[in-house]
Amino acid sequence: MKLLNDRNIMIIGLGLMGGSYAKALKRLDMHIMAIDTNPDTIEYALDNGIIDEGFTLPDAGALGRADIVIFALYPNVFKKWIADNQKYLKSGAIITDVTGVKSYIVYDIQAILRDDVEFIAAHPMAGREVYGVQNSTEKMFRDANFLVVPTDKNTPEAIEWCKELGRLLGFINVSVLSPEEHDKMIGFVSQLTHCIAVALMTCSDSTHLADYTGDSFRDLTRIANINDDMWSELFLLNKEPLLADIDRFIEEMQTMRSLLADEDREGLREKMRLSTQRRAAFNKK
Repeated sequence: MKLLNDRNIMIIGLGLMGGSYAKALKRLDMHIMAIDTNPDTIEYALDNGIIDEGFTLPDAGALGRADIVIFALYPNVFKKWIADNQKYLKSGAIITDVTGVKSYIVYDIQAILRDDVEFIAAHPMAGREVYGVQNSTEKMFRDANFLVVPTDKNTPEAIEWCKELGRLLGFINVSVLSPEEHDKMIGFVSQLTHCIAVALMTCSDSTHLADYTGDSFRDLTRIANINDDMWSELFLLNKEPLLADIDRFIEEMQTMRSLLADEDREGLREKMRLSTQRRAAFNKK
C-alpha cells in the first residue's frame, strides 16, 4: 500500500484538522511537512513536535519531495492554490483533502491538475468547537466516519489508498460516495444541523438562561459556536441541497406546530415515536 511505503507527507493548512492529521500520521513514523501562512502556527507545530519541517510559503523543494499532499484549506483557496502551485508537486504524488463540499471543487481541480498527479477527495466527519493547531488531536477521529469521494477520473488504486488512509487515521467507518451524493448528504446531516443551532441561538437572546439551562440545550447548540468564515462559504457552495433541506425542516416544524395548536397529543406522540425509532440508528455501538 502506497501510504505505508511513501513516508514524506505535506499538509497544507495547519489548523485543527491539518494539525490532527499531522499528529496521527507522525505516530506512524511519517515525515511530516506543513505549509501555513501563519508563522506562529508553524513555530508552535515545530516546537511541539507536530511536524518535522514547516513553511509559510509554498516551497518548491519540499513540495517536490512530498509523496502525499493533504489539503486542509477553504474550497476557494484550495482551487487557487492548485492553479498557482501544482507545478511544484512531485510526479506520481497523490493529493487528498478534508473539504466539506465536493461538487464545487473536485471536478474543477481534476480538470486542471497535471496528468501525473492524482487527486482523490475525502471528508473526515469529525471536528471540534475550537480552532487552530493548538487544539488539534487525533482522538477526534476515533468512532468517527471517513468519506472517500471519487469520480470516474480516479484509479482503483487511489480509491483503495484513500480508504486505507481513513483506517490508519483511526476512523471507525470508511464509506465511498460520489461528489453529488456527498453534498446531498452533508447538506442534511451537517449543514442543516448547524443552521438549526445558529437559529436557536439567534431567535432569542437566551444568554441570561446560561445559569439555569440543562444539558439538552447545551447539547443541541454545541455547534452554534461556529467559524463564520468557513461555514458561510460551505453553505453558499452547497446552496441548492441546503435550501431543500431547510424547506423540509420548516415544513416539519409547521406540522409539529399544527399538532400542538390542535392539542393532538396522539399526533405528537407518533412523531416522537418515529423520532426515537430513527435516532436509534445513530447510537454508537
